[in-house]
Amino acid sequence: MLVPAYHPRCDAPNLHRRPLLCGPEPATLCCRTASAALTGRSSGRLLSVRGSWIWRNTHLLLSGTLASACRMSLPRRLTRTRSPGFTRWCRERAVGKPQPISPGLRIKDMMFGGVPVRVYEPTAPSDQKRRGMMYFHGGGWMMGSISKTQKQKLVNITVVSVGYRLAPEHRFPAHLDDCEAATLHFFSVAEAEFGVDPHRVVLGGDSAGGNLSAALSQRLAKKRTGDVPSPLALVLIYPALQMADFTLPSYLQNQSVPLLYRDKAAYYFLQYLNGDMSVCQEVLAGRHVPAELKAHYSKWLDPANLPPEFRERSYQKPEVKTSKFSSSILWVDGLQSEFSPLLAEDDVLRLTPSTFILTCEYDVLRDDGILFHKRLKDLGVDVTWHHVSDGFHGIVSFFNMGWLTFPSVMVWRAVLEYVIWDLTWDIFIT
Repeated sequence: MLVPAYHPRCDAPNLHRRPLLCGPEPATLCCRTASAALTGRSSGRLLSVRGSWIWRNTHLLLSGTLASACRMSLPRRLTRTRSPGFTRWCRERAVGKPQPISPGLRIKDMMFGGVPVRVYEPTAPSDQKRRGMMYFHGGGWMMGSISKTQKQKLVNITVVSVGYRLAPEHRFPAHLDDCEAATLHFFSVAEAEFGVDPHRVVLGGDSAGGNLSAALSQRLAKKRTGDVPSPLALVLIYPALQMADFTLPSYLQNQSVPLLYRDKAAYYFLQYLNGDMSVCQEVLAGRHVPAELKAHYSKWLDPANLPPEFRERSYQKPEVKTSKFSSSILWVDGLQSEFSPLLAEDDVLRLTPSTFILTCEYDVLRDDGILFHKRLKDLGVDVTWHHVSDGFHGIVSFFNMGWLTFPSVMVWRAVLEYVIWDLTWDIFIT
């Protein structure tokens, strides 16, 4: 049941109140709290980002969008998944007019292993085998498409955007199965059909796509036989990596910060898993993890593993009481490594290829990326971590989108610096 939630001091009409997707959880948002979050003000205290033009413009955009939505009084059913196709249609058109394709870039819509893909291929001749990237888009496993992959002109790299199946029509592991099928197909035809070296293919994605990239890497590593090339590297942009703990500092500090709220993150995870929203409050409170597993995961999810500066901003670890709640499907599937890659055992994580992880300060998923970085580093994996101190979840989606443009170019620059210098790729954006 959706329960209206609002800032207790907000005097706005009821239409300004955002219904929570998971019931009466204290992670609330109204127009006023959205403005506070985006301008760097929370509970009367200034946050570390002050006066940044990115936040001022975000504030204006989101405030206007929220106010317009409030005045329209959208039916409550639109916040649910009864009409996912309509929701996706609205989201696709909310980001403005599509930008023209860069010159020198050839685009093909194809089928790889029965999965729709869009191939972005440079037209310039190359005297050597090209590099490749399998890109898995974000969108909470419920939204997004191959058309949302950025249309940059890349030198000596072929990008394959994968149109994996989406929830709620399809549940775990359908998304991951599609990513695997498309990747294995590309490995088999990369050299003959695209002039790409199959041993120099990166797996990458943002948000839910980052989850799929990490999970697919682990799946391929466990199946490694020598007949199939291994990914050269992973590029994980603010990835969603676990559903065991929604009380990490980043979840509590940024629970009401657009564009991904704490309760909505749990909602997406559950829609991906099995669609059972009746357990959402238990998941948010951490009562879905058996005591023995909670003790096992604590060594990886302990906030003490985070750098001190990420624990200082308005964070106090809540007390989680053990309950009689039990759902074998939830904790067996939801906590396995192919669903929550951060929870993989050490012997699996050691097989991870070179990895780039990007996190944003104002993002509930921030600590997932930081903790994953620590685990990989402790296991001797080559890992690079880049933190955007004034970034927020979804920032890369606004690249080159006209009036919605944000300085997400800084994010892509960090990614490109990694692949240029650490992987010795010749790549640039025009």
